Amino acid sequence: MKTLILTFIIVFISNIYAQQKLAQTGFNFLSVTCDARSSAIAEAVTSFQNYSGALFHNPASMAQMDKFFNANFSINQWIADIKHITTSLILSPFNGDMGVIGFSLQSVDYGEVEGTMVANNEKGYIDTKIMKPTALAIGLGYAKMLNDKFGVGGQIKYVYQKLGESVIPTKDGTIEKENKASALAFDFGTVYKTGFKSITFGMSVRNFSKEIKYEEEGFQLPLNFIIGISANLFDFINVGLSNQNFMISVDYTHPRSRPEQLKIGAEYQFMNILFLRGGYIIGNYEDNVTFGIGVFYSGFNIDYSYTPYGIFNNVQRLTARISF
Repeated sequence: MKTLILTFIIVFISNIYAQQKLAQTGFNFLSVTCDARSSAIAEAVTSFQNYSGALFHNPASMAQMDKFFNANFSINQWIADIKHITTSLILSPFNGDMGVIGFSLQSVDYGEVEGTMVANNEKGYIDTKIMKPTALAIGLGYAKMLNDKFGVGGQIKYVYQKLGESVIPTKDGTIEKENKASALAFDFGTVYKTGFKSITFGMSVRNFSKEIKYEEEGFQLPLNFIIGISANLFDFINVGLSNQNFMISVDYTHPRSRPEQLKIGAEYQFMNILFLRGGYIIGNYEDNVTFGIGVFYSGFNIDYSYTPYGIFNNVQRLTARISF
């Protein structure tokens, strides 16, 4: 089984490198992270285990969910007043012996945009009407540990985007045409616990889909291949501190739509109550530094992240999570 999976990964990596098309993808809202914990540590979470935001990063990361139920809700106040909202629900019946099931939802509100149409006047255009572009992704995922070290997971999702209506002049007046498209996309991944200390590897492929189009011009979804490694630094350095962890994680990403990035994250955990986070992204010139904080109490989490974003000031994310 492992040999088959590894062979598939190698073949798929080769295919990704052969098809890279920089800045030629659509539905790029699928590349935006909403989860506050992930964004606070530079999104370097591919190798994390028991991760509630798994369906937005690596579905295999939910294979070892230690709670029967987990609900995750995030708000991301993105650049240009664009608002992203995500929700995920994860169920682990029979202590995960039959696998873990997850449901995800991502919604995007682009705000209001003033529509225009070409016209033979001094300005060269006239105003038409206010448009309200939207986007949506709904997913169903499944993950399972194949043994005590190796887990796999996948997600199928319906993705949709509407960019408003075009008003097109004709000989007899005008016609109105909706700019909308939809597709099925797939995410899948693996996690592997080495058995040496807490070192864990992860791999994920996100947004695999056929080519789609609005009119005549076809485009791909923002396909992304990611590999990562993580470990608890205190497993290697005896600092004499109990009930404390210091997670270090590194992800290497190969997106279809932009150059590769190296993401480095750190999370200090104090008695599983207080979480201090930070990260840095190599290969990103706007939001390359990330910060965040989290609090956990009696099955309830609140996470916050702050990301300076160059000329766009900053991006703030908030996540609430409950589990039992």
